[in-house]
Amino acid sequence: MKTMARQAVLRHRELIRAGGGEIDVVVDAPAGGRGQALVLLPSSQRDSLDFDALAHHLALSGHRVLRPQPRGMGRTTLPLEQLTLHALAQDVIDTVNALGDGRAVLVGHAFGHFIARVADMDHPQCVRGVVVAGAAARVFPPGMAESLDIACDSRQPDALRSAHLQRAFFAPGNDPTAWLEGWYPELRAAYRAAGAVPAKDRWWTVAHAPLLDLQGAHDPWRPPASRAELQDLLGAQRVTVQLIDQASHALVVEQPVAVAGAIARWVSGLPD
Repeated sequence: MKTMARQAVLRHRELIRAGGGEIDVVVDAPAGGRGQALVLLPSSQRDSLDFDALAHHLALSGHRVLRPQPRGMGRTTLPLEQLTLHALAQDVIDTVNALGDGRAVLVGHAFGHFIARVADMDHPQCVRGVVVAGAAARVFPPGMAESLDIACDSRQPDALRSAHLQRAFFAPGNDPTAWLEGWYPELRAAYRAAGAVPAKDRWWTVAHAPLLDLQGAHDPWRPPASRAELQDLLGAQRVTVQLIDQASHALVVEQPVAVAGAIARWVSGLPD
């Protein structure tokens, strides 16, 4: 893996035209170079600013990191009506075509991996690889969705929300309180409806590009018995599984340096 630890990273934002509106994209890139494109897609009801540290470290490794703000967040102005995973995947591809030279590795955190997988299904020519970070088991374990609902609800007491953030998102010893902020619960219904179209059975078995399955070692959404389910389904030649120590479902903010290193090493081995 090429290291660029001594080289500065430049961050800026761009608005790109797409689908009758605009997409707000945060761009991190090494100074003096464009780099191969990575697109970071955030988890449910959160925006791409969660990836600040991860994006910085990926840019230090030589990549141009693109973070499109989801619909309803930042300055993105695309509509929320009749939202589907196909539409959200198209937003990603529009970003790749505008700022990523038409081909990129997609990194989807939690719900973001739904979008990355559908983008790979719908637009394989634009997807060099897919990283699923904190992807839940095929069937969510009991209680996880309920913890998400409480954690994102600012009407609930902070102590209760923190307890559910700790339970469902953060490993023991990792402070969950930063995630008391940054939620968009008003978008819950729109994104849950989008996540059902197409149905998971339609895209779960499809993988055109190589896939890295990054899992937090303490992630209750991904019990140990489910660790190999994607690899068993799609094949060890297609799927690489790696655990991130001292991390749970929020691994991209819990361990950004370790996650960046794992992604950069894996991407360095992909075919051009």
